[in-house]
Amino acid sequence: MQTTVKKLLSTAKWSFSTRRVIRERAAGMDIDFAAARPGDLILAQVQEIGQHKRVQLTTGRPSELFPGDLVVLACGARYAPDQFEGLAEIDPTGADMLAGGGCIGRMIARNERIRPATKLLPKGRLLDVKGCALNLDQFALPDPQQWADIPIIAVLGTSMNSGKTLATAQLALGLRRAGWKTATIKATGTGAFGDYNEYSDTGAHYVGDFTDAGMVTTYMQPLSRIRSGIERLLAEAQRSGSEIAVMEVADGLFQRETAQLIADPWFKKRISGLIFACGDAVAAAGGVSELSRIGLRPDILTGIVSCSPMASAEAQAATNIQVLRKRDLSDPAEVNGLALRIIGQWKQAA
Repeated sequence: MQTTVKKLLSTAKWSFSTRRVIRERAAGMDIDFAAARPGDLILAQVQEIGQHKRVQLTTGRPSELFPGDLVVLACGARYAPDQFEGLAEIDPTGADMLAGGGCIGRMIARNERIRPATKLLPKGRLLDVKGCALNLDQFALPDPQQWADIPIIAVLGTSMNSGKTLATAQLALGLRRAGWKTATIKATGTGAFGDYNEYSDTGAHYVGDFTDAGMVTTYMQPLSRIRSGIERLLAEAQRSGSEIAVMEVADGLFQRETAQLIADPWFKKRISGLIFACGDAVAAAGGVSELSRIGLRPDILTGIVSCSPMASAEAQAATNIQVLRKRDLSDPAEVNGLALRIIGQWKQAA
């Protein structure tokens, strides 16, 4: 049995979300898919190509998918308004590829502008030598003994594709150019290497996301686990020598986990600065108003709105908050001033 499983796994495409997994720990499989929980590793065979034509590999490159390919993905839920909503459930007769980074589950809703999910036939749930399910959380960063002591600039936005990742990466680039050892962290979302690679390309001192904390996705995870995941990432950032962290929170202010996280007093206590990405002046005014309702106020506005001088002027007039463009965020002089101001506030609050 072990030989057969190892042979199958040796030919499978291991997805990005499994990059921390020690493959030698896989000693068998079962087909108790009803017992699968988020993070469990699933070997599946591609049946029909749909929305995702490629899988993101642990090596950081995408691989074309073909019917008959074997893939190793993690069971998980997904929330992506421009793609799918899915649950961490495995139908033994056919499952859905919910994300190219390596998330398998059951699709329950689909944006009408995209194709149906790529269909997968689950072959088995991976087990260790003791017969226990292998799960991403077994390979996660350790739970820290104490909180990291570095300032954190959070990046929020009105929705998916409002400019959060670009803002995070450009700010990290600017801080690195200004001489700061900067950590870039993706606090929530669905595991994928796009954002991770974009952060890495800036030369950030440390890059991590929630998959490093043992979650293939944060959708439908308890707030306590998301908080714990963030603390693990921050502790690792500090351990690596980072002096400041830029932390992106996925999706929009009304997404369930994001709304819970930013309304938590812990979040307000932990962050030292806040950047808000939005698409236009109305979104800026609405977002700032919503943030004000929970006691937060951005230091900077950015995102799609910053592409237009006229929209930027409207947003700034409506909120009395400065709007920075992509090139402003990567400018070392501009962001060094921002960092020094935020660190000053952080020290005063300590």
